[in-house]
Amino acid sequence: MKNVKKAWLAFWKNEEGLGTLEVVLIIAVVIILALLFKDWIIALMQKLMGDADDKANEIFN
Repeated sequence: MKNVKKAWLAFWKNEEGLGTLEVVLIIAVVIILALLFKDWIIALMQKLMGDADDKANEIFN
Protein backbone atom coordinates (compact mmCIF):
# COMPACT_ATOMS: atom_id res chain seq x y z
CA MET A 1 0.00 0.00 0.00
CA LYS A 2 2.90 2.34 0.75
CA ASN A 3 4.31 1.84 -2.75
CA VAL A 4 1.00 2.89 -4.28
CA LYS A 5 0.89 5.96 -2.08
CA LYS A 6 4.49 6.87 -2.97
CA ALA A 7 3.78 6.35 -6.67
CA TRP A 8 0.65 8.50 -6.45
CA LEU A 9 2.52 11.28 -4.63
CA ALA A 10 5.35 11.15 -7.16
CA PHE A 11 2.83 11.35 -10.00
CA TRP A 12 1.00 14.25 -8.33
CA LYS A 13 4.21 16.23 -7.77
CA ASN A 14 5.50 15.65 -11.32
CA GLU A 15 4.99 18.94 -13.16
CA GLU A 16 6.33 17.99 -16.61
CA GLY A 17 3.95 19.01 -19.33
CA LEU A 18 2.03 21.34 -17.05
CA GLY A 19 3.25 24.40 -18.95
CA THR A 20 2.09 22.89 -22.22
CA LEU A 21 -1.34 22.19 -20.80
CA GLU A 22 -1.65 25.78 -19.58
CA VAL A 23 -0.70 27.15 -22.99
CA VAL A 24 -3.18 24.85 -24.76
CA LEU A 25 -5.97 25.92 -22.40
CA ILE A 26 -5.19 29.62 -22.87
CA ILE A 27 -5.17 29.22 -26.66
CA ALA A 28 -8.49 27.34 -26.50
CA VAL A 29 -10.07 30.14 -24.43
CA VAL A 30 -8.77 32.81 -26.83
CA ILE A 31 -10.15 30.91 -29.83
CA ILE A 32 -13.55 30.47 -28.15
CA LEU A 33 -13.69 34.18 -27.27
CA ALA A 34 -12.69 35.13 -30.81
CA LEU A 35 -15.46 32.95 -32.23
CA LEU A 36 -18.03 34.35 -29.82
CA PHE A 37 -17.13 37.98 -30.55
CA LYS A 38 -16.19 37.51 -34.23
CA ASP A 39 -18.73 39.94 -35.63
CA TRP A 40 -17.88 42.61 -33.07
CA ILE A 41 -14.13 42.21 -33.69
CA ILE A 42 -14.58 42.45 -37.47
CA ALA A 43 -16.74 45.59 -37.15
CA LEU A 44 -14.21 47.18 -34.79
CA MET A 45 -11.28 46.42 -37.12
CA GLN A 46 -13.16 47.78 -40.15
CA LYS A 47 -13.95 50.98 -38.24
CA LEU A 48 -10.33 51.38 -37.11
CA MET A 49 -8.97 50.71 -40.58
CA GLY A 50 -11.49 53.11 -42.10
CA ASP A 51 -10.50 55.82 -39.61
CA ALA A 52 -6.81 55.22 -40.33
CA ASP A 53 -7.46 55.39 -44.08
CA ASP A 54 -9.38 58.65 -43.68
CA LYS A 55 -6.55 60.18 -41.62
CA ALA A 56 -3.95 59.02 -44.15
CA ASN A 57 -5.95 60.59 -46.98
CA GLU A 58 -6.13 63.86 -45.06
CA ILE A 59 -2.36 63.88 -44.58
CA PHE A 60 -1.42 63.03 -48.13
CA ASN A 61 -4.03 65.22 -49.89
